[in-house]
Amino acid sequence: MKTVLISTYDLGHQPFGLASPAAWLRQHGYEVTCIDLSVGPLIAAEVREAALVAFFLPMHTATRLALRAIEKVRLINASAHLCCYGLYAPLNEPLLRQKGVDTVLGGEFEPALLKLAGDIHHNSHRQQGGAVISLEKLRFIPPDRSDLPALARYPGLRLNGSTRVMGYTEATRGCKHRCLHCPVVPVYDGVFRVVQQDVVLEDVRRQIRAGAEHITFGDPDFLNAPTHSLNIVRAFHAEFPRVTYDVTTKIEHLLRFRKDLDVLRETGCLFVTSAVESIQDEILEKLDKGHTRHDFVQVANCVREAGLVLSPTFVPFTPWTTWDGYRDLLRLIAELDLVDQIAPVQLTLRLLVPEGSRLLKMPDLPPVLRSFDAEALVYPWEHPDPALDRFALDLHRIVLEEQKCHSSRRRVFGRIWEATFNELFPEDQLPLPRVSIPCPVEPWYCCAEPTQEQVALV
Repeated sequence: MKTVLISTYDLGHQPFGLASPAAWLRQHGYEVTCIDLSVGPLIAAEVREAALVAFFLPMHTATRLALRAIEKVRLINASAHLCCYGLYAPLNEPLLRQKGVDTVLGGEFEPALLKLAGDIHHNSHRQQGGAVISLEKLRFIPPDRSDLPALARYPGLRLNGSTRVMGYTEATRGCKHRCLHCPVVPVYDGVFRVVQQDVVLEDVRRQIRAGAEHITFGDPDFLNAPTHSLNIVRAFHAEFPRVTYDVTTKIEHLLRFRKDLDVLRETGCLFVTSAVESIQDEILEKLDKGHTRHDFVQVANCVREAGLVLSPTFVPFTPWTTWDGYRDLLRLIAELDLVDQIAPVQLTLRLLVPEGSRLLKMPDLPPVLRSFDAEALVYPWEHPDPALDRFALDLHRIVLEEQKCHSSRRRVFGRIWEATFNELFPEDQLPLPRVSIPCPVEPWYCCAEPTQEQVALV
């Protein structure tokens, strides 16, 4: 039986969410074709022959793009069983059903996809209502990336004037934290699962043989299981001492495990991404982020002292954002010398409120929400001060303009500063730009509503 797995967008990475289930299906004798629409076309001949077509939906933009692709697949092969899986599949299950999707899977999806394929092959599949979410502990197998586009076709990592080929893997899935706005929480609800060390290392090994010079560990929080994760990077570095990597982890973990920052640096970690979201304590408390403004300042200093680069991400525009709060954010970024370490798009993002989000349970949020937008896949919201909404849109246009010109982060920050304070940014107060700041070609963003322009860039 032929199965086609499709990814529409995964932040510029070769999709783990195709490679992992492909390995499971092929191990049991199924014919699998992987298609990544972010770097290639929809292959009609492959879709036409498939009994099962499954879309990987790891994020909001991927889901919006998948809705378009689902319509095309239905036209090519009306009899194929359509499945959507990944974080954003359960969140959007009612809409996906309306679009003709037969099965919706969340959590640890590999066994469920394998069972679905078996049921279809034996004509024993029964239609199920709702999404199937499994959080069972799995014994993983190494992902099969054999028919995915070459790593060199994906955006790389800029460092010291050159671009390194990037690979991607995961040491853990899910998250033990329950930040209110996070898309992981509605599916995993505080549960996380480890990917066994031998599987992670074999996945890394294969990608390095395929040309990877840097590996992104895409775990929602790399330090959810610190002993497990640190053992992996120690073994990684012992085998590949010249290959670098990056991780994502919470501010509170960077504080709690600050003694382990040296381990990260010594094993080749170049930078650490952390979802700061806001520097206003009242907003951080609303989002249940688990850290404070003071914690962020401490982390910015201790990460730098450890010889690592901190790459903070933000959701600066929320229903509770104030003009003074936004100005304070820019001042603090300059004060902490983080201008060169922050992708400018991070200073323009708006809080995302998708279907199924825990944000919908907040008592002070419904008054600013509008009806669900089935095209944008969000509940749009309006700030009590309409001028602040217009300002956020203006800033986003500035970032898009400068992105087209390949402007430096410092230049874009200067334009944002000028638009905010109506004065030139005093750049002479900052240290000289550091050419060694690692910068992924594809900006990392999450929990933010992509505009039509952002989607077009994909």
